[in-house]
Amino acid sequence: MRQFFFRQQTCLLILAMLMSLSACGFKMRGPVSLPFHSIYVALPDASPLGSELRRQIHANGQTQVMESADGAEVIMDVLQESKEKQILSLNSQGRVREYTLLYNFSFRLRDAQGKEYLAPVKMQLKRTLTFNESVVLAKETEEATLYHDMQIDLVQQIMRRLSVVKIGD
Repeated sequence: MRQFFFRQQTCLLILAMLMSLSACGFKMRGPVSLPFHSIYVALPDASPLGSELRRQIHANGQTQVMESADGAEVIMDVLQESKEKQILSLNSQGRVREYTLLYNFSFRLRDAQGKEYLAPVKMQLKRTLTFNESVVLAKETEEATLYHDMQIDLVQQIMRRLSVVKIGD
């Protein structure tokens, strides 16, 4: 009998939580709407960041990614893209215990005549990577995974910045 009441209370609690979540106006984030019809992204085709950014813009469905700056409504100039690995801490023997992984990126948005729609934007993402000499291959894989996750986060941040640009007079 006691278990029945416990289960009933648990179900009621879950139901109340779901109802309060729907009442607060929660909504999953949908595709980002960009205020321009075409864009040229000045990143090489072989760049993983460029490929992911182009894919996200294309998935939007409203904005066309141009192959060249000719005919593009806006041009995204990449001013810097770099990855760094810095020592964060050492153990008592002087060996590396943690690294800080940095992903630096800056860009600006302009039209073909040079009018800036978005002044240079600098972004820096950081992640901490613990290090263990006995599992070097696993830590290299973890490092690559962290950089990939930072790249995805960076693309999402870029898309949010592009979505608030004011195009027009």
